[in-house]
This record gives sequence, C-alpha cells and structure tokens, in this order.
Amino acid sequence: MRLTVFWERMSDHFGTEYADTFARDHVMSELGGRTVRQALDAGWEAKDVWRAVCTAVNVPHESR
Repeated sequence: MRLTVFWERMSDHFGTEYADTFARDHVMSELGGRTVRQALDAGWEAKDVWRAVCTAVNVPHESR
C-alpha cells in the first residue's frame, strides 16, 4: 500500500484533521507501543499500520 492510499483511508475514516491528530497522539499496543507516525518512521509497512488501525478502532470490513 502506498502512503498516499494509507493517508486517504485515514482521512476517510477519521476526517482530515483528526487523522493527523490520531496518527501523532494515539499510542497503540498493536504497533508495539508506538503511534502511527512513529511506526511509519520506524519503517513499518503502511499496509501493516493500516491493519493495526483497523483492528484498534474497529474499522468496518468494507472500509479496510
């Protein structure tokens, strides 16, 4: 998954402004105690981060 697609999905689910806030501030156990931004900066694949977000916040299957 390209980062542009990842951020589009984040924006679609959370809204443009909150997607960035969530990515910066929400520490997720699914990402090893990292935020979305930290995981991406650490080299995690965007698809794996998106899957973790989906699990953490129960994104509907049709939006995954």
